[in-house]
Amino acid sequence: MKLYYAPGACSLADHIVAAEGGLPLELEKVDLKTHTTETGADYKAINPKGYVPALTLDDGGLLTENVAILAYLGDKAGLMPGGIDRYHALEWIGFLNSEIHKSFGPLFGKAPEPEEDKARRKIRDRLELVEKKLSGDYLMGGRFSPPDAYLFVMLRWCEKMGIDLSGLPRLSAFKDRMQARPGVARALKEEGL
Repeated sequence: MKLYYAPGACSLADHIVAAEGGLPLELEKVDLKTHTTETGADYKAINPKGYVPALTLDDGGLLTENVAILAYLGDKAGLMPGGIDRYHALEWIGFLNSEIHKSFGPLFGKAPEPEEDKARRKIRDRLELVEKKLSGDYLMGGRFSPPDAYLFVMLRWCEKMGIDLSGLPRLSAFKDRMQARPGVARALKEEGL
C-alpha cells in the first residue's frame, strides 16, 4: 500500500494507524500547492480531488477520504472495534471529519479575522464536547483505535492555529498519551515533524 500524504495534514492520522498496527506502508509526499508528488507525478492524475490522503491498495485500487482510509487501515491492523463499538468509532471519525476538521477551513484559507475567530470558537466548542465524552484513555475507552489518531491530528492543528485548549484536562492528557505512543512517534519522525 502507498499513502499519499502532506506532512502534518489529516493524512497523518492514516499514517499513525498504519504505524500503530505494524502495517507496511510506502509513503509518497505531495506538494498541495503544485499538486505534484515527491517523485514528480501529477497528483491530480492519481487523485482528481487534489487533496490528501489517498491510499493505493495492493490490488491497484485507490481509496480517498479519511473516513474510508482510517476504517480500512484500522480493519487491516485489527484496531477497529467490533460489534456496536465499530459504529461508535465510525461516529467519532465522522464527527471529527465534519465538525472539527472542516471547521479549520477559514484558518487555512486566510479568511478575514472575524471569520477566523468564529472558526476558533466553533472548534473550541466541539472540543469541549469531546472533553465531556472522553471518559477513558481513548475515545473508545481503554484501547487505541483509528478515531484517536484523527483527534490527535486535530489537537496538533489547534496548537498551530492558536486555539486555546486550556481548561480541557482530559484532552491535554490524551494528547500527551498519544504523543508517547511508538506508532505516533514513528509517523511524526517519518513525516519530518
